[in-house]
Amino acid sequence: MKWPESLRLIRKRRSGARPAGRSGSVFYDKASAVESPDDFAITLDGKPVRTPSGRPLAAPTREIADAIAGEWDAQQEIIDPLSMPLTRLANSVVDAVVDRVAAVADDVAKYFQSDLLFYRAGHPEALVAREAALWDPVVFWAADTLGAHFILAEGIVHVRQPDSAVAAARSALPDDPWSIAAVHVITTLTGSALLALALLRGAIDQDQVWAAAHVDEDWNIDQWGVDEEVAVRRAARRVDFEAAASILRSLNPAAR
Repeated sequence: MKWPESLRLIRKRRSGARPAGRSGSVFYDKASAVESPDDFAITLDGKPVRTPSGRPLAAPTREIADAIAGEWDAQQEIIDPLSMPLTRLANSVVDAVVDRVAAVADDVAKYFQSDLLFYRAGHPEALVAREAALWDPVVFWAADTLGAHFILAEGIVHVRQPDSAVAAARSALPDDPWSIAAVHVITTLTGSALLALALLRGAIDQDQVWAAAHVDEDWNIDQWGVDEEVAVRRAARRVDFEAAASILRSLNPAAR
């Protein structure tokens, strides 16, 4: 999913009021979540925030809306979209997911053909064991709970997965726009739709998902040390991952 640019960077006026994000002449002191019959709208000094396409920015629960408003309240000299992962995700949901939930789910389902968890190292034995320890429980859960029996392979040569397994996993994906958007984000960040689905269903928690997604990278760190540039990129991805995980927890009681 290509996320739209959520906000423009605007300097605040010397008076100390903070910008609303679309024009240098618009400033705000307080972000709020205002309940409506259908959702919770995000407002700046009582005025509705709009997405890049001009739609009202709103969230399905008070918890999510308050968190988005908190991102706006946390802005200082400039509005920094990178520090507002929930706002960026909300913009994506409202502008790019609400009207195409099935298409987003289909995009996630493509990962069931080549999921990270299917392709295993052949050596060294310690890495093989580490992958098995973190990945096998999710693969077994998919088989036992979803009826999705996937084929594992050694190396990177593509293995076609059974249509029945892909269909079973696809049918377990959520059909509400916020949950499927969060699942999509987690899938693309981890390379695994199975990990995202397991998190959604409460089979594993978000720390286990993150560790499973980085087992090979962490192995290399253990052998060769930390690459600072890689670490910075990983930290930025973790921010978006945790935002998406928080959406799943808010909307799906099983997620943890």
